[in-house]
Amino acid sequence: MKTKIQNLKSKLLSHKTFLLEEYTFDYKHTKDHPAENHLREVYDHGDGAAVLLYNIKKNTVVLTCQFRLPTYLNGNPSGMSIEVCAGSLDGDSPEKCAKKEALEETGFIIDKLQKAFEVYASPAVMTEIAHLFIAEYTQDRRRDKGGGLAAEQEHIDVIEIDFEEAYNMISTGEIKDARTVMLLQYLKIKNVMR
Repeated sequence: MKTKIQNLKSKLLSHKTFLLEEYTFDYKHTKDHPAENHLREVYDHGDGAAVLLYNIKKNTVVLTCQFRLPTYLNGNPSGMSIEVCAGSLDGDSPEKCAKKEALEETGFIIDKLQKAFEVYASPAVMTEIAHLFIAEYTQDRRRDKGGGLAAEQEHIDVIEIDFEEAYNMISTGEIKDARTVMLLQYLKIKNVMR
């Protein structure tokens, strides 16, 4: 597809933690359509990786639960969110990031990852590409209890749960995190779990 924008200009709004920029540009939908001037705010906090840990023999998955302020601000009374392990790449490869986050958040050492797919996390407002993986875990590869990094003020509860129970938590609304929903559905569609 040919780029249909011209006169792209940006203005920095914030760079305290990550970048928030305001963009103006002219967009021409078709050759017969007049160019329209657009204004957008775009948030750039880098790309990320997420991994869903699963155990075929036990028919379980490992998820995390932690407080997420944006969910609290948007109607989640507790602010708690059930999720897969995830984090920002911070210069690492997606694979290295996924393994690092699995260890920090759940305590499991992951040897082998399988790439599921990658998605734009929220393409209307963010530049982030989320690299999504699955990985098999076994109890003998658990180094510690996980829980996140104190230096990052992480207070993560680790949940080992039956796959079907976790999958059903999508329809009950107990799991609303997009990466988690997509990866649970991926395991189901690919017949990885019973």
